[in-house]
Amino acid sequence: MRSIWKGHIQFSLVTIPIRIYNAVDTQETIRFNQLHKDDNGAVGYDKKCKKCGKALTTDEIVKGYQFEPEQYVIVSAEDLEKIKLKSTKVIEIAGFIGADEVNPSLYDSPYFAGPDGPVAAKTYSLLSQALKASGKVGIGKVVLRDREEIVMIGAQDQGLILYKLRHPDELRKMQDVPQIEHKEINKDELKLSINLVESMSSTLKEIDLTDHYSDALRELIEAKVAGKQVVAVPEEQKPIVDIMTALKQSIEQTKAKKKPMEKAKGEKKEAAETAPVKQKKQKVA
Repeated sequence: MRSIWKGHIQFSLVTIPIRIYNAVDTQETIRFNQLHKDDNGAVGYDKKCKKCGKALTTDEIVKGYQFEPEQYVIVSAEDLEKIKLKSTKVIEIAGFIGADEVNPSLYDSPYFAGPDGPVAAKTYSLLSQALKASGKVGIGKVVLRDREEIVMIGAQDQGLILYKLRHPDELRKMQDVPQIEHKEINKDELKLSINLVESMSSTLKEIDLTDHYSDALRELIEAKVAGKQVVAVPEEQKPIVDIMTALKQSIEQTKAKKKPMEKAKGEKKEAAETAPVKQKKQKVA
């Protein structure tokens, strides 16, 4: 398994070097290559045949599936038409399962589902509330763009959310990731790690999920438009410290950050309790 990214996971002062691997096996997906109809030459991005160099029109390009190196089988539009699935406009729910049974790695594209008209609103709401109360999600199939897709329907807020799911066979196994093995962990290090995780506990709303890349890209474009010179900012290199020192310092930093916030909240509460109550003026009849 080849890594596609190399970097670090960082929380507080703790830094863990990691590599990223594709979790989805793209080899399971059938992909076609564009070929020149006359000589089966591969077609480049510029729509030119790499074999003869001719600029091609759409009618001169065919789809080819590579079953062996440099060996293709031609698949025509007529061939694909034969296996088109008939769309029934119905999502067939095969059953309901616990939401925690669906591995997050299977999630693909999310969609919102809404009722079609006032008559459907009550039944729609009933299903949403039933799924929310039971902690279940519906698993079924639907034909989208001539393909049969696995979908999951669950409750979100007052409505329903639909996820297109990857087929379980597309996912690779975690055991295939290099260098993953059980390691004996020092109990003191584990205890400090748990304390650090708990001290950094938050909610999703409180965590800053701003897309800083988009903001920086927008600033770059605006600077270009204004004729300014774009200067790259060097990345700050942080010193590497041993795990025990990093854990202890991280916990101390987290506690130090929380104390001023707690003190400020306490002062606001005390001020509110001691503030004089304004008497309402009585109306004279």
